Amino acid sequence: MSVRKAAEFIADAELQYQWYAENAGWEVAERYLAAVAATCALIEREPMLGPVARLTDPRLATWRFFVVLRPFHRHILFYELVGGDVILRRALHGHRHLTRRILEPPGAD
Repeated sequence: MSVRKAAEFIADAELQYQWYAENAGWEVAERYLAAVAATCALIEREPMLGPVARLTDPRLATWRFFVVLRPFHRHILFYELVGGDVILRRALHGHRHLTRRILEPPGAD
């Protein structure tokens, strides 16, 4: 099983990295990326660990989610299984209005 990252996932992670770099420092930003990478590796090994997100939009019916490893456990990775691949779709902060934000382009505020 291979893992692919959608452009939205990459943009979400880059925006969050930038926020941490500006507001908490480079060290925290680097730890965020390391936690996301470790969570992605876990999803790659065990893609069924994340439950189906049960999002209301039919386009997202098969999406699953998994919380980023601590200390960044307020962030959620959304992904889906397509054939033999895991496609990482979004990386969002859990305190956002997810049902609205998940369909918006990264950085739309």
